[in-house]
Amino acid sequence: MSEENKVAIAVGRGGHRFRIADALTVVQENGGKLGSIQNLGFGRPAFTVEYSGGKKNIATDLKRKFSKNEDIAILAANDLKKKLLIADMDSTIIEQECLDELAAYAGVQKQVAAITKKAMQGVLNFEEALKERVAMLKGVPLTALEECWRDKITISKGARTLVNTMRKNGARCVLVSGGFTFFTSRVAGSLGFDAHYGNRLVDDGERLTGEVRNPILGKDSKLQTLLSEVEQAKITVNDAVAIGDGANDLAMIEAAGLGIAVHAKPIVVKNSDAQISNTDLASVLYFQGYLETEFVSDL
Repeated sequence: MSEENKVAIAVGRGGHRFRIADALTVVQENGGKLGSIQNLGFGRPAFTVEYSGGKKNIATDLKRKFSKNEDIAILAANDLKKKLLIADMDSTIIEQECLDELAAYAGVQKQVAAITKKAMQGVLNFEEALKERVAMLKGVPLTALEECWRDKITISKGARTLVNTMRKNGARCVLVSGGFTFFTSRVAGSLGFDAHYGNRLVDDGERLTGEVRNPILGKDSKLQTLLSEVEQAKITVNDAVAIGDGANDLAMIEAAGLGIAVHAKPIVVKNSDAQISNTDLASVLYFQGYLETEFVSDL
């Protein structure tokens, strides 16, 4: 991205002081030319500051200034609103890792969670790590899946508003997960996603067999889902926003016009356009230039 025609979008937690003046100071001290300034939020501090020119370290200085208590994105100041949302599920749209929660019913949650962590960091091959973890679920009764969904899975703050608002504005919303269709179908149904994709657990009618059906949906499959959705919608990858937290989300995050790391592993943060670490998923809307008055909590 060139230094011309950029927009800094900052979002803070509710009650945190408003800091437009701080952003203006950073731009001006670095010789940037200020453009339009807009208030996005009213219940929370959120604003945009457009600028052009100036020193190359404007973006770096802005991120440093706003990284402790706020989330900030430095983006091209055009085509902010996207027509397609591709979202990871575990630890992104929901607050848990479903496989880790299921592992508790087999008494191996600690062991499985350790493997999950390494897989999400990109240390382990995702497909092999998935097979290893699913094998440890052998014998878990199918009733445990429904119990897990009912008692342990919670929707991330801002997720419902994100999906509702984008759909109300004509965007297609797709849930794509390295987790399992048992959960993606329920999460998608609850939040109103247009489509969902995930891996399929094998069972014998009563219990899990410890196997996952091929092909396994991993990093490459997530990218292909993005590309396929873009082609079907007759749009470009620049019209898509992709969000996720783990290494298996990285390919789609890098390919999308706006790739956002959500409370993510370092490798994902390093290679994303923006990060959400201090706020919630409503920031995906702010990063697209939506006003808080445009947010839709319920359809």
